[in-house]
Amino acid sequence: MQTGVRVPNITFRTRVRDDSIEGPNPFRWQDMTSDDYFKGKRVVLFSLPGAFTPTCSTYQLPGFEKGAEDFRAQGIDEIYCMSVNDSFVMNAWARNQELENVKVIPDGSGEFTRGMGMLVNKDNLGFGARSWRYAAIINDGVVEAWFEEPGRCDNHGEDPYGESAPENVLAWLKEAAEKVA
Repeated sequence: MQTGVRVPNITFRTRVRDDSIEGPNPFRWQDMTSDDYFKGKRVVLFSLPGAFTPTCSTYQLPGFEKGAEDFRAQGIDEIYCMSVNDSFVMNAWARNQELENVKVIPDGSGEFTRGMGMLVNKDNLGFGARSWRYAAIINDGVVEAWFEEPGRCDNHGEDPYGESAPENVLAWLKEAAEKVA
């Protein structure tokens, strides 16, 4: 993906809590579009191979969660975490991680990830099609900055992490702000 490119126009199938629903599962389906997430906002989107996986759960997601105020101070409206996982898995992971600042986006069929050019096969791990790890700053639906891990390919033997780390994305935002000032 390149800067200046508009994100794919996709409808995401999400599950949201609805207190009007009684019983042990008070959730309903709610379709969300790319515009719902990105239109009129400046956001950080980071995408990763899978919910509950080690690097994602130990470093990347917690780093963005803890750094949310720093991102807001740099003009970021929302921080989104995306994975090629369904809404049930993403919601369970959000609860497990006790998220308050980062919102999860389920790309269950990988449609958005495919449109971003980041869908890879991870059959070597038994994952099937998943996202290559990346982050982006998206301003009103257009990619402003891009942070992709090196070596993107199918069935990569490793899970590189560094380019899309919250510290790296935040450093870019601070540097960009200094250039404008």
